[in-house]
Amino acid sequence: MISGFFALLDDIAAIAKTAVASLDDVAVQAVKASKNAAGIVIDDAAVTPRYVTGLAPERELPIIGRIAWGSIKNKLLYLLPAALLLTAFAPWSITPLLMAGGAYLCFEGYEKLLELLMPAAAASPKAAEMQNGDPKAVEDAKVASAIRTDFILSAEIMALTLASLTLPDLVGKALTLALVAFLVTGAVYGAVALIVKADDFGFYLAKDGSTPIVRSFGRGIVQAMPRFLKWLGIVGMFAMLWVGGGIVLHGLADYGLGAVPHVIHDLAASAGRVFGPLSGVVTWLIDAFAAGLAGAAVGWIVARISGPFIGH
Repeated sequence: MISGFFALLDDIAAIAKTAVASLDDVAVQAVKASKNAAGIVIDDAAVTPRYVTGLAPERELPIIGRIAWGSIKNKLLYLLPAALLLTAFAPWSITPLLMAGGAYLCFEGYEKLLELLMPAAAASPKAAEMQNGDPKAVEDAKVASAIRTDFILSAEIMALTLASLTLPDLVGKALTLALVAFLVTGAVYGAVALIVKADDFGFYLAKDGSTPIVRSFGRGIVQAMPRFLKWLGIVGMFAMLWVGGGIVLHGLADYGLGAVPHVIHDLAASAGRVFGPLSGVVTWLIDAFAAGLAGAAVGWIVARISGPFIGH
C-alpha cells in the first residue's frame, strides 16, 4: 500500500512537471508571437488615441476602458475560437482572411491619408453632424468605430500568432492565443491611457510642481501634447498602410504571385548594403516604404469599389 502511495506521488509529480513544461512552452510561444505582431501592436497604439481626441477629459479613461474591454471580447470570444476552428477544418482560409483584413487596413489608412492631403475633399457631413451631436451618442459612435477597427487589427494579431505557433496540441495553442490577447491588449491600451492623460499630468506639474523647473517641465508637456498627438495620428496612418500593404504582398507571395514583393525586397537589400552597418535599418525602411505605397494603392482600389456602397 505504501509503495502504491509513493508511486501515485511519482505520477502526480510527473504530471505536474509536464504541465509546468507546457506552460513554459506557452509563455515562450506567446512572447515570440507578440514580437511577430509588433508592427500591428504599434499600429493599434498609434491609432487608438484619435478616438478620444476632442472629448471631455473625464471621459478619456472610461472610453479607453470600454475599447479595451471590447478588444478583449473580440480576441477571446470571437477570434480565438474562430482561429482554432479554421486551423482544424479550413486552414486554407487563413491567408485570404488575412489579406481581406489587410485590405481593410489599407482602406482605413488611405482614408486618413486623404484627410491629411485634402481635408476639405475628405470632410464628411455625417462626421460633422456626429461631432456636433449628443455627447453620449458621439462617445458611443467613437467607441463602436474603435472596436470595429480593433477587430481587424486583433484578427491580424491572432492570425499571425497562430501562424507562428509550433505547439502540436489544441489546448496549448488556445492558451497561447489567450495569453497573447491579454499581453497585447494590456500593452496597447496601457500605452494609450498614458498618452492621453499625459497632458493632465503636465497640467498638474505646471500648477502644483515643487520647483520652477518642475513647473516649467509640466508646461512643456502641455504645450507639446497637441503636436505629439497630431504626429502620432500620422504615424498610425502610415502604420496602417505599411502593415496592410505588407500583409497583402505576403499573401500574394503565398499564392505564387511573389514577383513584386521579391523584387521590392531584393532592391531594398541591395540599397541597404551600400550603408554598411546600417544596412539592416535601411533595408527595413525601404521595405516598409514600399509596403506603404502598396497599401495606399490597395486602399485606393478598395475605396473605388466600396464608394457606391458607403456614399463616397
